[in-house]
Amino acid sequence: MSYLEYTVKYVPAGPRKILYLNWPLALVVAAVAGVGFLMLFSVAGGNFSTWAEPQAKRFAAGFVMMLCIALVPIWFWRSMAAVAYAGAMLLLIAVEFFGSTGMGAQRWIDLGFIRLQPSELMKVTLVMALAAYYDALPRKRTSRPFWVVLPVVLILVPTALALRQPDLGTSILLLAAGGGLMFLAGVHWAYFAAVLASGAALLTAVFQSRGTAWQLLQDYQYRRIDTFLDPAQDPLGAGYHITQSKIALGSGGWTGRGFMQGTQSRLNFLPEKHTDFIFTTLAEEFGFIGGFSLLTLYALIIIFCIASAIANRDRFSNLLILGIALNFFLFFAVNMSMVMGLAPVVGVPLPLVSYGGSAMLVLLIAFGLVQSAHVHRLR
Repeated sequence: MSYLEYTVKYVPAGPRKILYLNWPLALVVAAVAGVGFLMLFSVAGGNFSTWAEPQAKRFAAGFVMMLCIALVPIWFWRSMAAVAYAGAMLLLIAVEFFGSTGMGAQRWIDLGFIRLQPSELMKVTLVMALAAYYDALPRKRTSRPFWVVLPVVLILVPTALALRQPDLGTSILLLAAGGGLMFLAGVHWAYFAAVLASGAALLTAVFQSRGTAWQLLQDYQYRRIDTFLDPAQDPLGAGYHITQSKIALGSGGWTGRGFMQGTQSRLNFLPEKHTDFIFTTLAEEFGFIGGFSLLTLYALIIIFCIASAIANRDRFSNLLILGIALNFFLFFAVNMSMVMGLAPVVGVPLPLVSYGGSAMLVLLIAFGLVQSAHVHRLR
């Protein structure tokens, strides 16, 4: 029996598909978004219309979009994987010529009703393309060098384009998510060991070359590394963001200062308090308990995705769900590491919580694909 015949015979039709959605996943996603609305209301000083209202409208539109995507059979999205990847690639290239500039980076295309960031869309379409590739590829060829080249190219080309914008955070996420999906697809570990060894050798060479005639980085780039390792060296300059972030995190204690009582955000000491550093506002106002609760909600999303992938016998759906779950994990892991000083500040928002249209809509599109794979899974 073909996949299409199976879908026609066993998958519920029309509105009845709504009953087969992964509702626990949908409810937890809505709960995380609700936390975001609450924090955006707080950082705006109690003004709902500044950031919380636009974000709530985007979430409502995105949630409806997620449900619509979920009702479309997963085999359709598989057939559209190459088209979606090509479309996202064209948008990334278009940014080079027609992109809008903000905060020193050219990352957006202004569509009138929304400023779209194509690199965010690429995070999902890359997963779709790689999942479709490994679904079509016989398993015995997965680790052969010739068949490893194409997915590497699919990953490196958008990564290079994102790096030119410049968008180091998205470049890191594309590399990590793409490499992670290749590993999940069964590519031999020796390839990853070689990449890690090469990266370690390059990092060693970077530090060893400092002050020599063959210095690999510019002096200001080394100063940025120094600031990351010790922000106190320049607390009012390059180290200001992370210093204020740590103050906010530490001042929250176990239970926090209370809703809308965070001094770092209310007195505007905390930079980018409604986007990249919104987690520090939550930790200051609700303390360790609030931060751990949000982390628990994120963990539940990952668990529901993994459970759905394990229950799905279709290889494309399985890899698609795991790839999106990995992408989501990297999203919040990098952001939280960044605001805690465990990783350099690279401009990655907190998923479903930070203010922003492109990231919110793309995440809900991704969860729509997860839901489609869940509804139309081979049981």
